[in-house]
Amino acid sequence: MTPKIFLTGGTGYIGGSVLHTIATTRREYQLTVLLRRIPSSFKETYPNITIVSGDYDSTSLLSSHAAAADIVIHCGDSDHISSLNALLTGLLSKPTPGYLIHLSGTGIVSDWRTPTQLGTLNPKIWSDLTDVASIASLPAEELHRPTEELLHRYIAQHSDKVHIAIMCPPDIYGRGQGPGKTASALIPMFVNLILSSEHKQPFYVGDGTNTRSWVHVYDLMRLYLHVLDATQTTTPEKFFGKNGYYFAATQECSQIELARKVGEVLLKHGETKRAEPRQVCLQDVDALANLPFFPQLGRYLFASNSRTRAERAGKLFAYEGVAEGLMERLEMDVVDAL
Repeated sequence: MTPKIFLTGGTGYIGGSVLHTIATTRREYQLTVLLRRIPSSFKETYPNITIVSGDYDSTSLLSSHAAAADIVIHCGDSDHISSLNALLTGLLSKPTPGYLIHLSGTGIVSDWRTPTQLGTLNPKIWSDLTDVASIASLPAEELHRPTEELLHRYIAQHSDKVHIAIMCPPDIYGRGQGPGKTASALIPMFVNLILSSEHKQPFYVGDGTNTRSWVHVYDLMRLYLHVLDATQTTTPEKFFGKNGYYFAATQECSQIELARKVGEVLLKHGETKRAEPRQVCLQDVDALANLPFFPQLGRYLFASNSRTRAERAGKLFAYEGVAEGLMERLEMDVVDAL
């Protein structure tokens, strides 16, 4: 029987890339996507995809389409509790077990709330094999923790009815392939903040050795396909539920390394006269990047550590990075952000 997929977040950077990857590599799958706004060329590019008009607050709609699907791939708002709950409710109502592949993120293990770790290297590297219990016990205020707590509860109570995988990618680079957003988050924001600042220089906090994990969007899509293909096996317990927490990192980079390379690229392209990074204090980096709902976004993005290893995917799928590395790709991503 042809698998039926219901996908959310189809115009986002990750969700759009997932949509495109499935549509072009798993053509036999029946794909339905939730869209609030339909991109102008969507129907011409993806004529075989069924469109459902709605948003993350359309809970009845989400539940009914989840109930009708074999697999739900939730790439929408990772912190939107009501939409996630609606999808789980729909899957739970099915007469046969369904699958949920949920997008989370490694912000959950970032040390941005610990001032003594900011701007310096934290030796802790989180494992998706040995640290899952610790991650599931993190305080409720950590990023993505409320939605992950709901998922872990379902795994504990309903693993026979809903097979859940939690995809937890780190920072991502590379150009997305989907019908909407194709730019990643951190690098374009870093470039924009540099060029809009008085000094037009890359920056770092402390000694700049704080380190984050990274993955090329192409490699992340490979991991999504591995997990999607695992839904067609006869042993879902091997890949989902308590064994379904997936980091996706393929490499690491410190803030000072990133700042130096970005500075070189900006100098080369005539965007700055000061390529050498400058040290800034936490208050300055917070002032550079903040949002009403995340006033300390700057320290999270540019001063914290978030180090992870994709050990589970390596063990189950022999997963490793095959795309060009961050430093090799960085000039293209910086130029795309100009």
